Amino acid sequence: MKLGVVTPVVTRLPRAHATWEETAGIAEITRIAVEAERLGYHHVTCSEHVALPTEVAEVRGSTYWDPLATLAYLAARTSAIRLATHVVVLGYHHPLEIAKRYGTLDRVSDGRLVLGIGVGSLQEEFELLGAPFADRGERADDAIRALRAAWARPEPEYSGPFYEFEAFVVDPCAVNPRTPIWIGGRTARSLRRAVELADGWAPFGLSRTDLGELIARVRDTEAWATRAARTDAPPFELVLQNEHPFDPIAEPDRVREATGRLADAGATIVNARVVHHSLDHYVEQLAAMRDLAA
Repeated sequence: MKLGVVTPVVTRLPRAHATWEETAGIAEITRIAVEAERLGYHHVTCSEHVALPTEVAEVRGSTYWDPLATLAYLAARTSAIRLATHVVVLGYHHPLEIAKRYGTLDRVSDGRLVLGIGVGSLQEEFELLGAPFADRGERADDAIRALRAAWARPEPEYSGPFYEFEAFVVDPCAVNPRTPIWIGGRTARSLRRAVELADGWAPFGLSRTDLGELIARVRDTEAWATRAARTDAPPFELVLQNEHPFDPIAEPDRVREATGRLADAGATIVNARVVHHSLDHYVEQLAAMRDLAA
């Protein structure tokens, strides 16, 4: 089972971040990425929000570093660790915009991008950006298919219900034609979408019980059986988060038990969140977490 990093500092949730993160910047984020790479972690993450209403920010937080700029900076200071958007909101972008901008990130990182994408749920942000909200699910499905058709192709062609393009050049484009696409979300529909159209599911904000029920329900579907039978696709990744932050230094037995439960639920990658009181403490926790997982 691989480990990924839910990167601190780049997103600060109310009452869920450490005090040191409030004054931290790119130097601290870079040290985390470099140390995570040295320790053998699979990826670091960065999420997307453009602008949040002030009342929503009180619940969801107001700090969201831009994933394209942040991960491009980290790409220049690392060489092996993957760079995962967790997540880019599909409805905010044309598929060719994602193919160009994040395809360029894939190129400058030598094929290390993991494209985490989601449907989105914040109606006010959709309206602010002039993006359709009511049919965002259907649009997202079409956008994923359009991305598949356009990815790593300088002259892409696609025709679908919402997106259509031909006779356009996208250069540069991604270097990795099999860049993993993960679907974020917290619903059975997001998991089905991942099984049908993507390479992995990276949920958030779900209890272990809810995760188990959703995974069990979708495993009984024809879509899961069809995906499992495919020989032309990479193994499907279940990228699960711990419900409560791990404290591998102070509570190693509890962390072993919790990671075991995630593995039993089907996790192939754990997006680790750890208790931390300083940057040094965070790095020490990453090392302890790596040792426990091993």
